Amino acid sequence: MSVSRIQPQPFFADKNRAFWNLQSLGWAGAFLLRGSSTIANGQSFSSLVPVMISTATGYSVTLLIAVMFRFLLKQRPIITWGVSIVTVLVAAGLVAFIDAWVFSTQNRGSETAGVQLFLGAFYLSVTLIGAWSALYYAINFYLTVEEQTDQLLRLEAQAANAQLAMLRYQLNPHFLFNTLNSISTLVLLKQTDRANAMLSRLSSFLRYTLVNEPTAQVTIEQEIETLKLYLEIEKMRFEERLRPVFVIDPAVGHARLPSLLLQPLVENAIKYAVTPKEEGAEISVSAQPAGENVRIVVSDTGPGLNEGGMKPHMVPSEGMGVGLPNIRDRLIQAFGERQRFETRSSPSGFSVIIEIPLNMEETSKVAA
Repeated sequence: MSVSRIQPQPFFADKNRAFWNLQSLGWAGAFLLRGSSTIANGQSFSSLVPVMISTATGYSVTLLIAVMFRFLLKQRPIITWGVSIVTVLVAAGLVAFIDAWVFSTQNRGSETAGVQLFLGAFYLSVTLIGAWSALYYAINFYLTVEEQTDQLLRLEAQAANAQLAMLRYQLNPHFLFNTLNSISTLVLLKQTDRANAMLSRLSSFLRYTLVNEPTAQVTIEQEIETLKLYLEIEKMRFEERLRPVFVIDPAVGHARLPSLLLQPLVENAIKYAVTPKEEGAEISVSAQPAGENVRIVVSDTGPGLNEGGMKPHMVPSEGMGVGLPNIRDRLIQAFGERQRFETRSSPSGFSVIIEIPLNMEETSKVAA
């Protein structure tokens, strides 16, 4: 039986509770500090009464100041700071007046003049209330910055997820059109068994694309199984002209990558390698460990690009579709700089090389 642990909440998760805790602890600390100083100077315990009244006055006055400051936080800076300074001075004067009156009432025989007594109490009150005010604004500034940072992170995450979803949904509509057209042709030719088989595989493939979240990552094993399902559909169209080969090292089978990352590569290979050649072409998909990374290679035996040669990080020209730029962008979104995307072309074929971290857990640039 597993016992779930209750995660402790941040101190400022409940702002009202945090304020009351700090307010009570702060003024209790001020009372203990002034009270211990009074006793240490050899005064009687009755001298703690003015300290207690002064602390209670400061506690109450700062509650009123908090209400004022909460309103001033929404104003222009010049109004906020100007009115705040005046508020601190007025509050300090009020506390000093009460402190002086309590002291003079308790010590009627004291020779200390009223103005001198007020100024001494005013200096202490300004120090305490000024420090309280500075701490109040500092905490609110910190909370505002934290809230803005959290909001920015949420917006960045939402933007990244939206972009990933957009990239995932940029599957070539020609695939669906060609498949449905092939099914229609098989029905017209009364080849109902093949039409049913093709329709069933198309249904399974589309179910996978709809069930999985666009921003989700899947294992290489899951990606290959989906790819095989896609190739079974295409193989019913191209038959022996389409010759897929898979070489997957079991050590990288559980490494994770964005879902449907490889499907556009295979679709491009079918379009530019299998379709134009009468004898078709071989499409090879391999995944091997490469140090701390996984190297995935999708290659074909088609004619390659007209110019040939090696073209790292190539941006395909018009006619190559959205496949390669789509994949490169999804890799950057998912892994940031921890990925490699390269294309190679020769008269004997075209290949795409992808390297991603050998992660067994789902990762993304946003979460990093």
